[in-house]
Amino acid sequence: MPERVLIVEDEPAISDIVAFNLRRAGYDVMTATDGEGGLRLALEGKPDLVLLDVMLPGLDGFEICRRIRVEGHTTPILMLTAKGEETDKVLGLELGADDYITKPFSMKELLARVAANIRRLSFAGSAGAGIKPAGETLGEALAFGTLSIYPARREVHKTQKPVDISQREYDLLYFLATHRDRVFTREELMEKVWDYEYYGDLRTVDVTVRRLREKIEDNPAEPQYVLTRRGVGYLFGR
Repeated sequence: MPERVLIVEDEPAISDIVAFNLRRAGYDVMTATDGEGGLRLALEGKPDLVLLDVMLPGLDGFEICRRIRVEGHTTPILMLTAKGEETDKVLGLELGADDYITKPFSMKELLARVAANIRRLSFAGSAGAGIKPAGETLGEALAFGTLSIYPARREVHKTQKPVDISQREYDLLYFLATHRDRVFTREELMEKVWDYEYYGDLRTVDVTVRRLREKIEDNPAEPQYVLTRRGVGYLFGR
């Protein structure tokens, strides 16, 4: 069964050409032209990925993204932002978007990002992501002080309490923790964690690191786990 992509975009010229190329690439495609319709399809249509424009009639893309995450959905979200709107890009990531792509974009870039995010979702599912059945244990943990990572469930606990962490934040933390004391550049993390070999804004890595630190560090300004090697990149330090 083909993966399903939801396009929430109010410009027919953009929506039509994106839908055409996604269908040609083998995806099942749903479209919405306003915020309310987009939110409904995102919550009820079971998409495998959402392409979400920021500026929409009714609810804007930020509010849709926020509500999708509040409802507990981990569906990958790619925000479509206007060129140069840096605040839009950061805000989308802060609200739980997995990444953003700036208009105008090449279709090759868009298809590469869609494929990479759907691969990540498939991997998460095969690794056991989801709700634990009653009585099921978390499995073996990677323990670092008060922080525990449970790969079998893709969960993170701090002081024995679950951390509300996004799938992308988990991917980044797990990757760094399983390559301890090795420094990775942002380019390397974009390739290894985001699965983007040629595409992607490196600031996405910085924002994700900041969000992760706010959730797992006692003092995000003086991190103990996700460390910065100035001028080089990031590493896991415990």
